[in-house]
Amino acid sequence: MENSRSCKNCQKRTIGSDDTTGNPVCLSCGVLQDYDNYDAQIGGISGPTGTQVRTGTAGTGTVYNYNETKIYNAQKEIEDLMYQLGFSSSKSSEVKDMVVKVTNGEYGQGRWFTVLIGACACIVMRIDGKPLAIVTVANIVCCDIYELGRMVYRVVDFLDLKLPEFDIVDSFEHYIRNAPSFSEVSEDLIGRMLKQGVFLVQCLVKWYVTTGRRPLPVVAAVLVFVAQLNQVDVVIEDVANELQVAVVTCRLRYKELLERLVKVARGLPWGEDVTVKNIMKHATFVIQYMELKSMSKNRNKNKNFEDVGFDLDYLIDDCLSNGNDYALDADDTVNDSQYFQIDHSTRLSIEGPNRFQISQECLAMIYSKMKNEMYVQESTNSRDNSIRKRKRRYGMLSYIDWWKGESEMSKKLLVKQIVDKDVGLSVMPPSFDRGCLAYERRKEKIKAAKYRIHKTMYPSDASSIDTIDVGSLEHINAGKRRKKKMKFDVDWEDFIIETLLLHQVEEVEIEKGYYKTLMDLHVFNY
Repeated sequence: MENSRSCKNCQKRTIGSDDTTGNPVCLSCGVLQDYDNYDAQIGGISGPTGTQVRTGTAGTGTVYNYNETKIYNAQKEIEDLMYQLGFSSSKSSEVKDMVVKVTNGEYGQGRWFTVLIGACACIVMRIDGKPLAIVTVANIVCCDIYELGRMVYRVVDFLDLKLPEFDIVDSFEHYIRNAPSFSEVSEDLIGRMLKQGVFLVQCLVKWYVTTGRRPLPVVAAVLVFVAQLNQVDVVIEDVANELQVAVVTCRLRYKELLERLVKVARGLPWGEDVTVKNIMKHATFVIQYMELKSMSKNRNKNKNFEDVGFDLDYLIDDCLSNGNDYALDADDTVNDSQYFQIDHSTRLSIEGPNRFQISQECLAMIYSKMKNEMYVQESTNSRDNSIRKRKRRYGMLSYIDWWKGESEMSKKLLVKQIVDKDVGLSVMPPSFDRGCLAYERRKEKIKAAKYRIHKTMYPSDASSIDTIDVGSLEHINAGKRRKKKMKFDVDWEDFIIETLLLHQVEEVEIEKGYYKTLMDLHVFNY
């Protein structure tokens, strides 16, 4: 049927309806006209069916509403992330239950919900005491570790949970058994490396190397060290990539481990010759020394030989053996005179016998036993020397000779038990040492500032003040490049110290280093 209105193209009144769509079309020129068959639907949310979309559905081809579709997609996303993390069905259920508690059963969608799933996964594994690096979860969730950490904190605070501390020993055991770099290592060697690594990790805990630091770089450093100790070809870059930590941080922790072992080696006769570069040649002796020290029952040095932890019979027999490989020069024994003294006549003598609480009968018995053993040794010089020969590679003893793994430090201990153990070295936290050095540096800067102030105010009397120790100033500027002529630069800290001294601020307050607070109180408060 023709419509009374004219066509917008040919201006003829030949407007009709299309048989398929029902839209108005010109029967003369075939041009589609403006749509004018809109049917308004009135009745609210529960009103009749609309023109294009059915009321109460989530779109074409589905009978689910919006809420059901959101929950379905959220549960599917949780399952996908749990599969990527390698979680079991029980752990996946725990993560899903935690998400339900946080969202009150509403789930969610978008980036924040993905981060929430990763945070719940970290919390579930931490509660269960299993290692799961937050870096690994952040890479799978595709977010920053700090964003994920903030979400973990919010979930823990919302659910009022108390997470256990990070267990670095369990983390070390997990990575040494599952890291690709150690996949081809035999199970027996993995067991020995595990005990050695646990021993070193707990020593680092005692030496405060893990305090205030990220634990995984420490784990990577110990993994590399025990691998080199057992002649396993491992590169620190590969281990750092497998643990997803920074290579630079792993190198710093590895260097700190070597420096601590060098300090322990100072207790050996040749300890002064041990450096960071050659510590691997002496590592077997150093670790054996640490193990024996940790097995000693008493930490008091003024005790008898039974409390030292050494097998005196074995040491004497080994030192007097003609086939031994422990030929020490006279220079090697100077630095350990506090323990024993060896001369060229193969005579073992104890320095300072009054230091040990040994009766005369005990001394006579030890002397007789040593004399008998020397006689037996001299009478059996023709025996096969291969029995006492030590197999070495790059100066290292084989694990059968030096590692026993009998110390309690090779097993997982509490922090209190670790601190009570003696492993040959007791140090303060690195932050405390740096604080002491900074404190001494500020004291020297205050002294130098007072000298400059006095020299400026009283030029004729500048010689009356004590001369500044040049060595102290060299220690202050040790980290700066100096020209050929000795020249002491004055930096911003020196100017601040001078300003505070001129405002009559106590030196004790300046030594603490709170410059901003002191400037606000005494300089800008006028």
